Amino acid sequence: MILNSYIDILPEVRVALANNRAVVALESTIITHGMPFPENIDCAKKCEAIIRDCGAIPATIAIIDGRIKAGLTAEQLDRLATADDVIKCSRRDLPYAISTRRCGAATVSATMIIASLTGIRFFATGGVGGVHRGAEKTMDISADLIELHTTDVCVISAGIKSILDIGCTLEYLETHGVPVVAYGQDDFPAFYTSSSGHKAPLRLDTVSEVAKMMEAKWALGLSGGAIIGNPIPKEYSIPKEEIDAAIDAALEKAKELDITGKDITPFLLEQIAAITDGRSLEANMSLVQNNARLAAEIAVEFSLQCLTSIHTFT
Repeated sequence: MILNSYIDILPEVRVALANNRAVVALESTIITHGMPFPENIDCAKKCEAIIRDCGAIPATIAIIDGRIKAGLTAEQLDRLATADDVIKCSRRDLPYAISTRRCGAATVSATMIIASLTGIRFFATGGVGGVHRGAEKTMDISADLIELHTTDVCVISAGIKSILDIGCTLEYLETHGVPVVAYGQDDFPAFYTSSSGHKAPLRLDTVSEVAKMMEAKWALGLSGGAIIGNPIPKEYSIPKEEIDAAIDAALEKAKELDITGKDITPFLLEQIAAITDGRSLEANMSLVQNNARLAAEIAVEFSLQCLTSIHTFT
């Protein structure tokens, strides 16, 4: 009853959840702050279509006029893609966006919270936030990491965003007991490139293995989620030396302009796209769609395993 006061669940999402069908959450900051128009709406629609083709139901999450939406209509997607007054919402921003009846784009942390509240277990995104470079001075650490060790949602991403301190982020996640998995390889991926140069703590090679790990985790009452690092498709991967140079240049520009906080990630993505002549944007779109596919496959397998467990028990 309390949730109904704040959250609207799209009918097809509600029906799927009620019938234990696979549902995959999608964030909305990719649409509003991660990509320009019209690439943003094209990518959002392709991700939803990919999830449906895999047998799951997509639930893009956002705040529209102060109402949390678990699943968006086509009109709501279009509105987000073209609006210029959408605020970027993490955990701290949700009450403000709701109480002031604003439109808000859900970050990884906010998407995880809303997914968990509505019973969605799997979430596809581009890259996860983490410990920013120079965090020993700025204390700039993404709220995504807090949710990963407290909120029961499995996040499928292309790893940790390359603009961050990946080594420190992996250490943070280890300290808080978050399973960090590389899918199909030993190295943990780094968003634009398939290898971060850091060996992943865990490796799994099949959808069934990931689903079984999550089933065991939650069955044991081990709260929190996991990161499944899904490498960007090889044909879109940007060589590490090239992307590192672009990131360094973008970071230097951000420092010159004193851009910090929640504004820095959209700024860096825009700068990197300019430096790489749009290749990073193309890579971003590819990896998000690749993650949507894997998340849907895992969600479908998880639902099947849970149904099998129920039938076996009864």
